[in-house]
Amino acid sequence: MDVAEFDYDLPKELIAQDPLQDRSSSRLLILDKETGAIRHGVFTDILDELRPEDCLVINNTRVIPARLLGEREGTGGAVEVLLLRRESGDIWETLVKPGRKARPGQRISFGGGILTGEVIDIVDEGNRRIRFTYDGIFEEILDRLGEMPLPPYITHRLTDAARYNTVYARFDGSAAAPTAGLHFTKELLQKIRERGTSVAEVTLHVGLGTFRPVKADKVEEHHMHSEHYEVSPAVADVINTARSRGGRVIAVGTTSCRTLETVTDEDGTVRPGSGETSIFIYPGYHFKAVDALITNFHLPKSTLMMLVSALAGRDNIMKAYGEAVKKRYRFFSFGDAMFIR
Repeated sequence: MDVAEFDYDLPKELIAQDPLQDRSSSRLLILDKETGAIRHGVFTDILDELRPEDCLVINNTRVIPARLLGEREGTGGAVEVLLLRRESGDIWETLVKPGRKARPGQRISFGGGILTGEVIDIVDEGNRRIRFTYDGIFEEILDRLGEMPLPPYITHRLTDAARYNTVYARFDGSAAAPTAGLHFTKELLQKIRERGTSVAEVTLHVGLGTFRPVKADKVEEHHMHSEHYEVSPAVADVINTARSRGGRVIAVGTTSCRTLETVTDEDGTVRPGSGETSIFIYPGYHFKAVDALITNFHLPKSTLMMLVSALAGRDNIMKAYGEAVKKRYRFFSFGDAMFIR
């Protein structure tokens, strides 16, 4: 399957640069995956789309201020370090720019020496493994020195760092936000619960795959990087109960979707557990858990375009994206939403 099949034209001005003042006021495109029918509304219309027997599955990961600006000891050259994944203790897998000079043994100073990192290894695709040294608590230092790691297509400065996290974010670990969840407010979630729809929280820490474009010409040749997930026994019970009473399992975002498909048996039973997943979902995939999906509009030729095409059909997705462009929807992380039902 050619990666080019998932390309589309997007006017640059439709890339959302700033979050809306009211999270839930974004637009909502509703796509029927069986018929291809499209309707337009606002995000709060999701209340009318959910049924009491359904289960809404959200990803409670929290984006950390993972972008660190420092300088190489000895030369003073500027270095940008993006924390991707904590491997153990104070050792992190990172993305370093410029990477060419970040050789093993190179020390990098942040905040005038408040935090120091030493490159100890070069790993997959040129990423650097760095050991950090500091006095105090790493998370507090990171909150002080770090910046939110916004995607490169967002050029505006984020004035409120909390807007790149969901209102239900709880567990530190992501280098990017599960952006479909950015549309929810606490009030909207409360209304969803009051209508009887269950809400289940899984965790998947968004990592390297978010920043890596698909370079292969063929979809099947692309390699997905692993990300850490956790699904508790209580959450598995909630999802399985909803399924047993005829409800739909509705994933909020592709991260929740990938987590669910990782831990679900062929018979649709969700098993609790934690670990690493590198699941790659593209057309031809048989969904075991997810019936419907709330998602944003994704980059052309991305693995996320492939995932939504697997759920709704490529032709339906390309038609919906064409309609979204025509109707001037806002795209990507701070953009509008789609409900694939």
